[in-house]
Amino acid sequence: MNYKFIESDVELKNVCDDFLKEKIIGVDLEADSMHCFKEKICLIQVATAKEAFLIDPFEIKEVAPFLRVLEDRDVMKVFHGADFDIRSLDRDYQAQVKNLFDTEIACRFLGIKERGLAALLKRNFNVDADKKYQKSDWGKRPFKQGMIEYSVGDVAYLTKLHDIIQGRLVEKKRLSWAKEEFEIQEQVRYENNHALPLFLKFKGAGKMDNRSLAVLENLLQVRLKIAQKKDQPLFKIISNPSLMTMAYEKPVTIDQMLSIRAISKKQADMYGKICVEAITKAISLDHKALPSYPKTRRPKKNVIVQERIIRLKKMREKLSAAIGIEPGFLLNNAVIGSIAFKNPATSEDLLKIEHVRHWQVEAIGNDILSILGYCKS
Repeated sequence: MNYKFIESDVELKNVCDDFLKEKIIGVDLEADSMHCFKEKICLIQVATAKEAFLIDPFEIKEVAPFLRVLEDRDVMKVFHGADFDIRSLDRDYQAQVKNLFDTEIACRFLGIKERGLAALLKRNFNVDADKKYQKSDWGKRPFKQGMIEYSVGDVAYLTKLHDIIQGRLVEKKRLSWAKEEFEIQEQVRYENNHALPLFLKFKGAGKMDNRSLAVLENLLQVRLKIAQKKDQPLFKIISNPSLMTMAYEKPVTIDQMLSIRAISKKQADMYGKICVEAITKAISLDHKALPSYPKTRRPKKNVIVQERIIRLKKMREKLSAAIGIEPGFLLNNAVIGSIAFKNPATSEDLLKIEHVRHWQVEAIGNDILSILGYCKS
């Protein structure tokens, strides 16, 4: 596909005026999360049916024309796996995407298990996508030719892919189902993962005792400060498994850290002393000063509710195979738990339960209510 770099405000305004005349465009972003602490959008790719445009946000001072395109309901924006992109656009530009079509979400309604863009391009267009530039540093200039080709390839087929997938959704009478999910996806927003206490966003912290949690929090704050100063992603400073090991083992010397293989010799030389200080400080805290992980109040196990959950899960597995939608997407465990606890009697009651979709009620609502009714008898 032919492509053009957009590197000035005038060029952007002109091309965005043209985008507003299109019925559908493909959109993708490249960022630098693998290389910097403060992640940012480094390239915006947009494709019509005939041409691709590579918008360089580093050269653009006024992005408003592009934001107007994103927010225009008359222009369909086709993304693949839009969650990251939507959050990034919100973070950097406070942008909102309207009239979204997400090919990855759409594939879920068609029972397609291999939903990666490369797999879809191979299956539908016999195109081999080279993903070796996926983790490149998109913040550096100039781009290598291979990176340019990769970025164009990510959007070149999106509008055609939309046509194929939407056609299949129409055949299965599931387009309205997908549209409901698209609208929900449009509403996601960026979340700051660096709010204190940091352990709230750390996987596995909920199983730690209070002292280990204090050690973990101190180490997380140390890592955050180092990453900010060096402008590097957190994982390039000290990995999560390393922090977990130190939180449980609580080494108070660099030699102990090395002996339990929590950090490498290079990391020990750079960060060993400050980590020892963080651990020692946490160990010396009074018990009253120790942090605690917020506990979710769970209702006491109810035999009837448990029976409903079991039966709803069995129903889900059976219907998943029949409908051709993966079980976890058809009805996830959290929603099953809510349904079992609320025990709705009608479709209207079912829709009042948080996270229950209209499409789920249409697809399996009667089956859900039937199972709940059976449990009452």
